Amino acid sequence: MLLGQAESGKSTLQKQFQLYYAAHTLDRERLSWRPIVYFNVLKALRMILDELDFQYPQAIQPPSPTNSAPYSPIAPSTASSAGNVFSFTPPQSKIPSQSSSYSGSAATPESSWFSELAYLRNKVLPLVASEEALASELSGGITVTGGRTGVYVRTGWQALVTPNRAWPLPDILGSSARPSAVTNIVAKTFGATQDEIFRLWRHPAVQSLVRTNKLRLEESASFFLDHIHRISEPDFAPTTDDILHVRLQTLGVTEHSFDIQMGGRQFNWLLYDVGGARGQRHAWVPYFEDATAIIFLAPISAFDQYLEEDPRTNRIDDSLQLFTAIISNKLLAKAALVLMLNKADLLRQKLDAGIKVRKYISSYGDRPNTYDEVSEYFRAHFIQVHKRKDSAHRTLYAHFTSMLDVRMTQAIIVNVGEAIMRTHMASIGLA
Repeated sequence: MLLGQAESGKSTLQKQFQLYYAAHTLDRERLSWRPIVYFNVLKALRMILDELDFQYPQAIQPPSPTNSAPYSPIAPSTASSAGNVFSFTPPQSKIPSQSSSYSGSAATPESSWFSELAYLRNKVLPLVASEEALASELSGGITVTGGRTGVYVRTGWQALVTPNRAWPLPDILGSSARPSAVTNIVAKTFGATQDEIFRLWRHPAVQSLVRTNKLRLEESASFFLDHIHRISEPDFAPTTDDILHVRLQTLGVTEHSFDIQMGGRQFNWLLYDVGGARGQRHAWVPYFEDATAIIFLAPISAFDQYLEEDPRTNRIDDSLQLFTAIISNKLLAKAALVLMLNKADLLRQKLDAGIKVRKYISSYGDRPNTYDEVSEYFRAHFIQVHKRKDSAHRTLYAHFTSMLDVRMTQAIIVNVGEAIMRTHMASIGLA
């Protein structure tokens, strides 16, 4: 079972298992990921526009060209004393890899921004308006608590992206895998607005909001927006990197089957991916008693983030509490334990950008804000929980991981698989 909070990387790890043990099935369903990529881009654009509307209301109603001076809600001389967001000093960050054609400081609003943002907003807004229609089609109209529409992983989701609703398809790369009407409309609109999308993403106003954490996009958003021209091509087919980057929320428990060879014998490995939100964790319990192994994913880059369902709870704290509950659960006493301290690459990026751990976790104190110190600090806490709470005294296999690094993750998958099989064979008296 793959366990962990929402957005910890469980579904990405499942795709890595699929890539390693059943790559042909990933190739077969490659085109079914096309509308999912589109949805991820639409969601990112909607989040960008929402934050721009909040931070730069001038962009919604640009100043009249007859005015002699640009409109500003707070005069420049009083902005700092009034606590205006533009006086915020962002942490140091790397400059975007591609140059921008805009001038001026990215931390200070320019009057020329407002008309430009208004133009880009109006060009992109019709595309963003199709997000709900695409989500409804992909999810079959399912909504979660509060009526929020989204795209969710559940058994047979791929059938929703093909017109005949049949899955598995005999050959999803063939003519039977025609995109739906909504997907076609979205694809054509991407082609017509790709330049405006890229300009919006690279605009200094947007980049400033990203660097100062006022705009918190999903972790894969920058990857897709940086590749918007490729994604907007008429014959776009998602690459393996695209499939690994897409973000889908898992509902309930989904089963994946892999045939593996080990020690001259063939085993059928059933992998269970679960929804990690607090409201879905009760659905895990019926699967515990038969679990051979638990792979627990803890996103150590999330030290500066809080749960969507409980904004008061730090995500690192929630991971530790959840890990404690899993370790001490009697139904899982015989399951092998694997801990993946995930998203180590994103942790390094945040620390390099100057984000201080002690600002969010006071117990970190005055320790050096370096990757080695921070990663070991988090690892030690999880190891300590295992030592205190695991009454079965099982071996804990712990790894620092980045689910988007195919080579490293697949090497870990091999090691983890061998360790799990050794534990299982020993438990049934075959080793």
